[in-house]
Amino acid sequence: MQVSAILANAVLFQAAWFAGVLSAAQGRPWVGPVVALLVVAWHLARARRAWPEALLLAAAVTVGAAFESLLVAAGWLRFDAGALIAGTAPVWMVALWAVFATTLNVSLRLLHRRPGLSALLGAVAAPLAYFAGERLGAVEFIDLGTGLLAIGAGWFVLTPLLVLLAAKLDGYAPQ
Repeated sequence: MQVSAILANAVLFQAAWFAGVLSAAQGRPWVGPVVALLVVAWHLARARRAWPEALLLAAAVTVGAAFESLLVAAGWLRFDAGALIAGTAPVWMVALWAVFATTLNVSLRLLHRRPGLSALLGAVAAPLAYFAGERLGAVEFIDLGTGLLAIGAGWFVLTPLLVLLAAKLDGYAPQ
């Protein structure tokens, strides 16, 4: 895979993350999903096989919606903007799971054969991202320590599972 494609994927992921978090913090939670949709469309248009990538993204959105809603229901996190149903994850946060999934067969491809590294990455990077989101005003931790531990534990398990699924549904691999 070309370095330019990997860089573009990483930059688009970061741009979508900032768009989702900052717009939610400013009370405009619809901006993040719009940006995420554009990133997902670009990702699928560039895939050699879009259907497997779309299945991967759908799986990540489903897992993400359930995980984020669990964090809310458990009382560890509170989102002020963007939930369609009270007590569930906001749409902008679920959209970020789709954007994260766009990295799994591109900029995070190196994790395909490294489940331990993917678990470690999830356990460390995810809590840092949520903490940054909290500092930017998009999410509130009800109990910071417990919330960060729950996020780290969840991503420790979910990241390698999503990476494994990505390797099987790799629409970017040469045929």
